[in-house]
Amino acid sequence: MEMYIKFANDNLWAELWPELSLGLGAMIVLGINLFSNSSNAQRNAGNFAVLFQFLLLLIHLFDYLLIRHTFDRESFSGMLQHGIHQDIMRSFFLFSSLLVSLLGQGFLVSRQLRIGEFHHLVMVATAGLMVLCQSQNFLVFFVALETVALCFYPLVAYHKDSAKSLEAGIKYLIFGALSSALLLLGIVLLYGVGANPAAWGATLPSVGSSDSFSFNNLYHLLAQNPDHLLLRSGVVLIISGIAFKIGAAPFQIWVPDVYHGAPMPVTAFLAVSSKAAGFFVLLTLVNGPFAGMSDFLLPLFGFVATFTIFFGNLAACSQRNLKRMLGLSGVAHAGYLMVAVMASMILPGSSDRAVWILFFYLFTYLLASFAVFGVMGMAKVSDDAAHEFSDYENLAKKKPWAGFTLVVGIGSLAGIPPLAGFIGKLLLFSVAFETKLYFSLVAMVIGVVISIYYYFGWIREICFQPRPVFEDDEPRHDPWAGREGFALLKAVMLSLVFASIFLGLWQGPLGDAF
Repeated sequence: MEMYIKFANDNLWAELWPELSLGLGAMIVLGINLFSNSSNAQRNAGNFAVLFQFLLLLIHLFDYLLIRHTFDRESFSGMLQHGIHQDIMRSFFLFSSLLVSLLGQGFLVSRQLRIGEFHHLVMVATAGLMVLCQSQNFLVFFVALETVALCFYPLVAYHKDSAKSLEAGIKYLIFGALSSALLLLGIVLLYGVGANPAAWGATLPSVGSSDSFSFNNLYHLLAQNPDHLLLRSGVVLIISGIAFKIGAAPFQIWVPDVYHGAPMPVTAFLAVSSKAAGFFVLLTLVNGPFAGMSDFLLPLFGFVATFTIFFGNLAACSQRNLKRMLGLSGVAHAGYLMVAVMASMILPGSSDRAVWILFFYLFTYLLASFAVFGVMGMAKVSDDAAHEFSDYENLAKKKPWAGFTLVVGIGSLAGIPPLAGFIGKLLLFSVAFETKLYFSLVAMVIGVVISIYYYFGWIREICFQPRPVFEDDEPRHDPWAGREGFALLKAVMLSLVFASIFLGLWQGPLGDAF
């Protein structure tokens, strides 16, 4: 009886109030959408979703910044861990979800797509991402991950009138299922050995319980058996499954096709939230249950990071479709972020600094990515997947605010001073140098130089006069003709741009953590 009482007392549902609130909000949005089919009700469902997420973000920031920001705590018998790092990621996902909903409003209305279901899926996926980053047990981890995946599958294929979107949905479903299978097989191997170590020739951990799903117990098992073949295989399979989610080479094959076909707001959601969750989970695993295998994992990560940086940048150079180019540049950014994960594994003193650098880089990536995707979502192209360089010719003259927003966002992604992206890359260079990851440092520098080619190719189209038009040329459609309005979205995009400039010039209290 005492065991059940203790178990019940550990079920602290109040610790999950942001996730539960998101779930409740998602049900309300679905209810509004379900019981009224009028266009006004559809828009009201979207407006409610945006307002609800905005208020929830403010309340959550107030909660952990002013009330519980110093407390590291566990709940649900150690299955979930709460603290400053987890609260930062929860805020990150809420902010990202709010921006996706804002981008989605105009996109859904202009293409006459269902509004309520879109916001419902975005909010449920965000709640799953928040739980995923707090999980300390592979049962919770896998359930949260699959909840997110089941929301992303229909979101990628949400533009039902676009063949590219449906194709992207099928591809994402196939590769997502493959990554889940690899991940689950790795978990099963760790669980099988941990449940009966002696039967598999492993040393029994001297501390911990028999729960082989617990990160804490797996840490002791792996630390005492770092050379065990089955345990190593399980770790590699789990990391391979996560590599699919973050788009790290050689598991990046789905990225350009899915980014190309997915609706613009969903592409932004995949590029930012999905990638950030994957890296935080990877950071948690390599500094938690997998810490005992760091000598084995570091060379593997070094190869993957270098391959990812070069592949992403070189493949992006040949792209003329902007969504595919941004997808491949996102692959390169995944390689940069893997260097921060490696740095956190090497020196105990640099672990926390590497974590804060990774957080800063993710936030700068969020600001720049949503600024870029937000402006792209306003262009009236024939097909959402058909954004080409030529669609942005002389944009700085046609729409100065849009040209300015794109130039700053692209410059931040490229790492041009004095923007926040430059500071993020500079911090990555410094932590790589400090931890003596010289080969990765050289790869990052070369990767940044290569990226200048395709990023500045886009900036050239935006800022300079278009090529001359001859009499025998077919008339070209101007995607920016008549694109007025979008007052709220303009304000949000410009706010993101000024935040990128501000963080590039002054990092405030964050600078002390670096």
